[in-house]
Formats: sequence, structure tokens, C-alpha cells
Amino acid sequence: MANIAVAGKGGTGKTTIASLAVRYLLGRGQTPVLAVDADPNSNLGQTLGMEVGITVGSMREEGFAGSRDIPGGMTKDQYVEYKMHEALVEGEGVDLLTMGRPEGQGCYCFANHLIRRFMDELAEDYRHVVMDNEAGLEHLSRRTTRRTDVLLVISDAGVRGLQAARRVLDLADEMEIEVGRKMFVLNRATDSAAAALAPEIERLKLPQVATLPEDPGLFAAEIEGRSLLSLSDDSPAVGGAAPLFDMIFASR
Repeated sequence: MANIAVAGKGGTGKTTIASLAVRYLLGRGQTPVLAVDADPNSNLGQTLGMEVGITVGSMREEGFAGSRDIPGGMTKDQYVEYKMHEALVEGEGVDLLTMGRPEGQGCYCFANHLIRRFMDELAEDYRHVVMDNEAGLEHLSRRTTRRTDVLLVISDAGVRGLQAARRVLDLADEMEIEVGRKMFVLNRATDSAAAALAPEIERLKLPQVATLPEDPGLFAAEIEGRSLLSLSDDSPAVGGAAPLFDMIFASR
């Protein structure tokens, strides 16, 4: 089993790469996969072609912020488990859990403890877990999931994106998040852009493992509202990402 977390600043394509990871696993029969959208700007469901109902965030507030009483005969543990199952969107080979908005006012310590415990139990039922994170690594820092085997940090082909990627990696170190391996991906880059940015990548000591090309098909899919799971095998993004995913998943 591999548990990977994809992170980076907004607009770098991390949700796209998380979706491509799911596509890779589905195409090779490495299922079932649990996809977790841990970015408050939740888009993973759209790129996977899965409709999101309730989120874990809304469930947490309804159950623990006083806006709804827990049904009679249910413990808090049972209620959280029930609502987490309700928030889980089931698909063909992949299920999706959307974390949703961050916490509101009040104390959510008990709720978060139950969510963490349930997430650990839920992940046991899947061969792989792919989590799309925000740059602040909120859910990883709160141990919403178990140990992360791979932290995949994404940047677009720009200096500011590289600097943001370095900050994400430093943040993971500061928070002492348990990560097996940290990898850096330069996304949507031409050969000339990758060459030009090489000195900055080296200066920032980014653990680069892959450079992914620009793919007009991704933009077309977004405009048309198509799932990225429908991309053809000859898509530049699909082909470019395959060696990266081979490296991550082949031995698992």
C-alpha cells in the first residue's frame, strides 16, 4: 500500500497530478483507491468526475457545533462513523472523501480525534490513498491521516512557485510530519524552462524527480467539464507522469 500526499501552492496543478495518480492506479488495476480532497478549495471531485455531497467539515460542524443533536441511541463515535460513510462518494475502483472547509469557532478536538481514528480505519480498506492537500498541510499537520509514504510537492515553471515548494517542504520538517520520501515535480514546463530553472532548483535544494510537460488536453478537459480520468493514453500529461508513478507505486 502507498499513501501519497500531493501539495503545493494554488494553481500549480497539484489537483491535476493527484487525479493523474488515480488514473494511473485505475488503469493498472491497483484498486481500490481512496482519493482524499484535503484542500478547502475542493476541486478533486470535479477532476475525477465524482459529485460531492456533504463534506467532513460540514459533518463536523453539524455534529459538534450545536446545530444538530446526535440522534438518540447513537454514541458520538457511532455518529461520526455514520456521517463519514455518508460523506464517502463511491466510484468504480475509487472512492472520494472531501474534507471541505476548515474549522469554525469552537473546540473540535474531540471531533478531530474521532475523524483521525476513523480515517486510519477507513484507509485499511484501500490499496492506495491519494490526498490532495493545501500548501499549509493542515490535515497532515493534525495527523488527519496515517504516516505519508510520499509527499509530492508541485511547482509550476516559475521562481515564485519554486520558492513556495521549498516552503512547503520546510513546513513539513517544522511540523515533524512523518514522511517516507519527499519528491518535487516541476509541472507544465518546457525543456527550455526546465533548463533555465535548473540553477534555482539546485539552489533551493528541491528533491526533483520529474518534469511534466504542458498539455493542451488538460485545458480542454477543464473547459468542457470532463473528468481527467477520460484522458487518452497518448496525452502528454499522462505519458509524462507515468515514470513518476512507476517510481512511487511499482513496488507496492
